[in-house]
Amino acid sequence: MTRIVQKYGGTSVGDIDRIKRVAARVREGHDAGNEIVVVVSARSGVTNELIGRALAINPVPEDREMDMLLAVGEQETIALMAMALHALGVPAVSRTGSQAGIVTDPAHTRARIVKIDTQRIEDSLKKGEVVIVAGFQGTDGQENITTFGRGGSDLTAVALAAALKADLCQIFTDVEGVYTADPRVVADARKISEISYDEMLELASLGSKVMQARSVEFAKKFGVMFEVRSSFNQKPGTIVKKEVKSMEDVVVRGVAVDKDQAKVMVSQVVDKPGSAARIFQALGDAGVSVDMIVQNVGRNGVANLTFTVPRNDSLRAERTVKDLLDDDGGGEVEIFDSIAKLSVVGIGMRSHSGVAAILFSALANAGVNIQLISTSEIKISVVIDLDAAEIAARTVHSAFNLAGA
Repeated sequence: MTRIVQKYGGTSVGDIDRIKRVAARVREGHDAGNEIVVVVSARSGVTNELIGRALAINPVPEDREMDMLLAVGEQETIALMAMALHALGVPAVSRTGSQAGIVTDPAHTRARIVKIDTQRIEDSLKKGEVVIVAGFQGTDGQENITTFGRGGSDLTAVALAAALKADLCQIFTDVEGVYTADPRVVADARKISEISYDEMLELASLGSKVMQARSVEFAKKFGVMFEVRSSFNQKPGTIVKKEVKSMEDVVVRGVAVDKDQAKVMVSQVVDKPGSAARIFQALGDAGVSVDMIVQNVGRNGVANLTFTVPRNDSLRAERTVKDLLDDDGGGEVEIFDSIAKLSVVGIGMRSHSGVAAILFSALANAGVNIQLISTSEIKISVVIDLDAAEIAARTVHSAFNLAGA
């Protein structure tokens, strides 16, 4: 008997017909004698619709109430999925995140998992039931609903696979796996058969929409090997696993573009020890994630500081920094949201030189200007104009010969 955790994204369960198709797929696995836990997202479009309603009522809704609202999407899907399985004669039970034993910290809209009590799920599996769990959500232990942020159903699936010691974890989505670039932008993007946790983590955090970055981080920490594959066919997907030596033969694994970024420029900051620390401490306290950071050399007692944040956090970042600068007696803040972040990723970059030269030359030849640069052992990221993002992705993909790698 194989214990399997399967996650189905919003497009996979987007309407009644797709829910029925997923149910038929789950039945095949159940009829084969497997223990199956199914994690589902809200149907595609539902979360955005709920967010739109919230903002129409209150432009700055409280995080607790947003969690209460957004958890509804997944709860609809688990009930419909259970009904679809019942119609096929498959014993199944739906469970919210709380009922599945998922306990989190109290950070609404961005909660982190503290522990998972799997007893209820284990009891259901012993009875031969398929357990359908609402992704993206848990409870803070005080009966408050919490959510994990965008893509949080991936985290639910990986965490349950770890807690249940599952033999197999499958992430079903609307694409056939992880590609060398977004195939909707780069026509000759190629599906990758296997990729390391570190490479997948970088791609996820740098704009690839296939997986949530936190879920990959969790998988790496607990050694959960998983497969990303399509829910619309039976083709094998991409295995995400621990790094092995042969993976270093590929210098660049993929290109990612993140169009949901904003650049924050803070000028005339007092150039003294602790100024930057105060700014980023305030941003951290406000729950704003900062990515690329550049500070110029101070002159005449002042300096300029530039950094990037998720576009949805740009207004919060602006307000936070302005309040701090007002208290300190000086400085200005500007937001630029017509930017994109382009990145190349590959663990082979640790042992191969010349990657930066190829990247910068390719962008220069395409007439793409670079605004910011950030590097790590296995990635190089640049900030460019939003309008140049797609041509830059195609140019860089070709420069590294990723279509024929």
